[in-house]
Amino acid sequence: MQRRNSERELASRWETEAVAAAKAQAAERVRVDAGAAGEPERRAREEQAMDPAPAQPRATEEGDARVLPRPLPTLTVSKPKPAPARGLWTHGKPRSKGRNCKRSSGRRSDEYRSQRPVTVDSSKARTSLDALKISIRQLKWKEVRMVKDGDPSWKPTFIVKPDGGCQGDGIYLIKDPSDIRLAGTLQSRPAVVQEYICKPLLIDKLKFDIRLYVLLKSLDPLEIYIAKDGLSRFCTEPYQEPSSKNLHHIFMHLTNYSLNIHSGNFVHSDSTSTGSKRTFSSILCRLSSKGVDIKKVWSDIISLVIKTVIALTPELKVFYQSDIPAGRPGPTCFQILGFDILLMKNLKPVLLEVNANPSMRIEHEQELSPGVFENVPSLVDEEVKVAVIRDTLRLMDPLKKKRESQSQQLEKPLAAKEAPDSERAIASGGNAYSEAHLPSICLKQVFPKYAKQFNYLRLVDRMANLFIRFLGIKGSMKLGPTGFRTFIRNCKLSSSSLSMAAVDILYIDITRRWNSMTLDQRESGMCLQAFIEAFFYLAQRKFKMLPLHEQVASLIDLCEYHLSLLDEKRLVCGRSGTLGGRPPDIGSPQEATPAAPLAESNLPPCTDKHSHPRHALS
Repeated sequence: MQRRNSERELASRWETEAVAAAKAQAAERVRVDAGAAGEPERRAREEQAMDPAPAQPRATEEGDARVLPRPLPTLTVSKPKPAPARGLWTHGKPRSKGRNCKRSSGRRSDEYRSQRPVTVDSSKARTSLDALKISIRQLKWKEVRMVKDGDPSWKPTFIVKPDGGCQGDGIYLIKDPSDIRLAGTLQSRPAVVQEYICKPLLIDKLKFDIRLYVLLKSLDPLEIYIAKDGLSRFCTEPYQEPSSKNLHHIFMHLTNYSLNIHSGNFVHSDSTSTGSKRTFSSILCRLSSKGVDIKKVWSDIISLVIKTVIALTPELKVFYQSDIPAGRPGPTCFQILGFDILLMKNLKPVLLEVNANPSMRIEHEQELSPGVFENVPSLVDEEVKVAVIRDTLRLMDPLKKKRESQSQQLEKPLAAKEAPDSERAIASGGNAYSEAHLPSICLKQVFPKYAKQFNYLRLVDRMANLFIRFLGIKGSMKLGPTGFRTFIRNCKLSSSSLSMAAVDILYIDITRRWNSMTLDQRESGMCLQAFIEAFFYLAQRKFKMLPLHEQVASLIDLCEYHLSLLDEKRLVCGRSGTLGGRPPDIGSPQEATPAAPLAESNLPPCTDKHSHPRHALS
């Protein structure tokens, strides 16, 4: 009996020591993994370690850590998203919709959202990226390169462009933002500072950019055309990534034609595919011969142009209504914009700048002798620019529709008699041969042709329509306090939690802050940007449970709905004559007059099929 008791005591002691050793081993593993594991995973491992477990094999592959292998993290739908692995950050998580809300056609579709790829930042990875790159490709995800915060040797380069400058005048590169050369203060001499693109696509070891011409044919409805060909301007010195030794080499880093023409290496050529200025189509042909997907390049460029113009449209509308009188026939307005685009090494297009007044010169200066210059025709410029201007005028021809309708009316009786084509041409005034000698139009319509993919971006454009509606005084570009209060009342935005006194305070605070940042103090009131900020604030208050994009879209829908009811009520009152021919005393002062057409002013105003119609006011 005594021997049996001693054996039990010994077995109990061994069991206690084994449990203690298992606990110590588990605690050591928890300390090793403490920096990388989350709290839920750490608790799970501690509970699992309380029970004796079989010993795990040691890692034998070269390069593995000399510690016990970590358990693989488990992902569940019900639990919160675990922290990403060290060195990798994922982006592009689809946002939850919140509660169900009826959306307008201007909102991005669920199908488009589901197609957005997940992006992975691989810049902080601490090992070879080959396996990671293969994995990302197989998952059809997208890899991005971000700034290495922990790398002290890497510093971005900045390019400084003085405001109001042209032809490369005053542009320079810096490494340190404190090196900006300012003649006076930022108020008197502002400048645009951009991060310099260090890895551009090179051809013949030279950096180049692309000048594409974009026709803005109409603002409402929005019509955008892109020229099928453009110009490629080359630097005249072989490219090297910017360093403190070559920052001042303007012929290496700046592609401006007006600068490089003064270089001894500038090559004038009568060919469109050689020299320091070439056609963009020749560059595409060269890239296509190397297996580049040209359709993908053009698709990315078209997307870039459409997004840029959509961003410009709201402010252009405000400027347009201030310059063009409402209700009067006038000239057909359009704008040719010059887009300067850089192709990166991975063929991604990057917007450098947009020129509102691009040069249309078709000649260049050639130095015959020291100090003696002569204007020489440039075949490359003539081929591209003449086509852009000629076809713009063909599209904007105010009599084109009239001639086409007359031609159709004259062709009907002739068609019944089966008259020959020559007689039809004579009967229609020779119109059939008016453009027969001209080439096909070089301008391609990209909007509204591709409007379906980009209408979700037009929220600010719809906000600008609301802003213009309540401006009150024609020609004004800023919203007064009365107009802002009228906007709140007509759109039914005031409530017990948002009194009109709070609305006045909101107007004063936002307007004062924006006016302190603008240089033009000639007109007081709320500018478009300040109105957009106030609109975002109201949207966040009213739709708290939705994402920001959904908040803004919902508030726009609500405002347009109440204003459409107001317009219908005004029309009914005007037709019934219940007010004795006098318009009802509701709405803003601007609502008493017809809305200013934002499209071609000699044509009746049109509305976007994706936006709510604005009824004419009687």
